[in-house]
Amino acid sequence: MSFVELIAPKAAPTPVLVEVPHSGLQVPTEVESEIDASPLAVLRDSDIYVDQLYERAPEGGATLLVSRVSRYVVDLNRGPDEVDSAAVPRHPKARRIPARGVVWRARTDGTPLLRAPLTTAQFARRLELYYEPYHQRLRDAAARMREEHGHVVILAAHSMPSAGRRTFSGRQVRRADVVPGTRGRSTADGRIIDLIDRHFRDAGLTVKHDDPYRGGWTTASYGAPKRGQHAVQIELNRALYVDEQTSEVKRDEFVALQRVLDELVVKLGQLMKAEAQFATG
Repeated sequence: MSFVELIAPKAAPTPVLVEVPHSGLQVPTEVESEIDASPLAVLRDSDIYVDQLYERAPEGGATLLVSRVSRYVVDLNRGPDEVDSAAVPRHPKARRIPARGVVWRARTDGTPLLRAPLTTAQFARRLELYYEPYHQRLRDAAARMREEHGHVVILAAHSMPSAGRRTFSGRQVRRADVVPGTRGRSTADGRIIDLIDRHFRDAGLTVKHDDPYRGGWTTASYGAPKRGQHAVQIELNRALYVDEQTSEVKRDEFVALQRVLDELVVKLGQLMKAEAQFATG
């Protein structure tokens, strides 16, 4: 069974690649015994329904890459060397890091996820089966699109809880509707970043760059504007389209947000095809 789905454009192809690494809900049989998680926990710790929000991207000419495996298995937005020593104690590169490295040992609510620490063999098997195939498809797709079009923009599609805790005060603060992460405008040309900013603001949404998410490992690793490869992480506030208490879709709001994202994909494709060359913004 393949846990990675690559969907080709259904219209004239553009240099836009949408990758959705955290919406997967599948926990392979061989991993089930290693983790302690209910289907509801898997759902709530996913980037809930983001794959469905972007499912029409190919109709706008984009290529869509989706992982179907839960990030309880591997976190595809972490580096393969982000090994938590408490999760894989005998790994030669293990170090003391927070509980959610490339393999999580705790859920986002802090409760334990791993039933027991993994052996190095168990860890390596997870990366071999579920991590590397995704990133190989991502690398190959991006390289092919750069060859065909001269450049590519990777949209790393994510969602975030509607509020976060400010460490200096401890109080909950509502986040912006959209957080584009470009690590200080370093992972994509400024024209791409500005188009994304204007598009969401014109749709009546609030935008805050790099706060609280600057772009994860994928954005940092794949964003290389000088080589014609641009990457922007897009975090969507879940309250825009989901009841966060019940995880139920707000149907009208979902449809409206999906339309905004459809339009973004088309606009980015038009920009990328119109420009012969991009430089760092």
